[in-house]
Amino acid sequence: MFNSKIYIQRRAELKKKIKNGLILFLGNNEAPMNYPDNTYTFRQDSTFLYYFGLDRADLAAVIDVDENKETVFGNDFSMHDIVWMGPQPTIKQQAQKCGIKLTGTLSDFESVCTTAVKQGRKIHFVPQYRYDNILNLSSFIGVIPRRVNDYASMMLIKAIAEQRQVKSKEEINEIEKAIEVAYEMHTSAMRFAKPGMYERDVMGFISGLAASLGSGLSFPVIFSRHGETLHNHNYNNKLKDGDIVVNDSGAESMLHYASDITRTFPVNGKFTQKQKDIYEIVLIANLVAISEIKPKVNYKSVHLKAAETITEGLKSLGIMKGDTKKAVAAGAHALFFPHGVGHLLGLDVHDMENYGENNLGYDEKNKRSMQFGLKYLRYAKPLIPGVVLTVEPGIYFIPALIDQWKSENKFSEFINYTKVEEYRSFGGVRIEDDVVVTSNGSRVLGKPIPKAIEDVESVASDKI
Repeated sequence: MFNSKIYIQRRAELKKKIKNGLILFLGNNEAPMNYPDNTYTFRQDSTFLYYFGLDRADLAAVIDVDENKETVFGNDFSMHDIVWMGPQPTIKQQAQKCGIKLTGTLSDFESVCTTAVKQGRKIHFVPQYRYDNILNLSSFIGVIPRRVNDYASMMLIKAIAEQRQVKSKEEINEIEKAIEVAYEMHTSAMRFAKPGMYERDVMGFISGLAASLGSGLSFPVIFSRHGETLHNHNYNNKLKDGDIVVNDSGAESMLHYASDITRTFPVNGKFTQKQKDIYEIVLIANLVAISEIKPKVNYKSVHLKAAETITEGLKSLGIMKGDTKKAVAAGAHALFFPHGVGHLLGLDVHDMENYGENNLGYDEKNKRSMQFGLKYLRYAKPLIPGVVLTVEPGIYFIPALIDQWKSENKFSEFINYTKVEEYRSFGGVRIEDDVVVTSNGSRVLGKPIPKAIEDVESVASDKI
């Protein structure tokens, strides 16, 4: 945990923005894999962590704005629990760590909620993603489960989003700790992967590293020779000589702040010329996008600059043609770059995404586009100092998408489908860094992870 003063200050800041009512915070519970005592690795809710820092299951909290009271709720462990888990601090002892004096049981929490509803008091909560918490809220506030999130407080969502998006020095430090682990994961993967291995061999190796050096993975590893599948969680392919692989993986620090890094490298340690050509375009787009990041710049414009850079590069190879700005405006580049250039990063790998992307990355002045590719940009608003984002352009050759667009003769004024066929089995390349917006520009966080062609080849050739 951070020092208790940090949590006290965070809650005080939130209370300035929520003028009345009760603010409910539901921590996460254990989630069974196949029977109650065999659970998935516990992960506390990020909103609960941000304001209270208590990293154990079966907790809730209430800030009563009207009475200026803060209470943590939970049940003390029984002797049965202690036999299996060892000595455990009491709820009161844990609450003191985050600067809270009042505590109660989970039964007390239910009573507080139901009483507030009967009294007609305003109740604020953020959208829930765990079904047990949805069912609990359903019972407390008296609505059917599928309607619970309809009653989430937009005032609270916007207040928390505004507060959490600007990272403190302590939070930046935690993200950089997570990137230190990611450095080991990525450089080790480059050295470890060899022709003849299966993707799962490397995935398991770097997953173990994340567990040994921090709090484990920040999301399931994407490690695939089929880099054209953006989020490929199948690890059953055998690596072959001449393959390039996309390794999109990250770790959590001990306080659960995330890293999210992608590197693409040759399994045998040497890129082919065709692989170098595509890789270099993506690398330039990565560097250009980072250079564009500064306060007041819309992240959508950073995305479009990366798209223009990719289009220019593909034109140089004869894959695209025509006017670059017109091609990007039409969305022709999305055949090869069908996702956004990045997203927020913090306690969540897609930070605060449970609040709804449109409530975070968009506003009245910045509306989400419905254009293929651009609509997947998760954050588009003007940047401010302290915001941490990923920068992750890519180029992909997706056979099914190529076939569809080609059959429709879609954007033929911008796409040379004859040339595209030469890259049909290429796969994909993505390069991703974690970046903080500074007062006059940006800074790539963490120890530099090799991404220049010669550096990647050097590490990937140095086999374990």
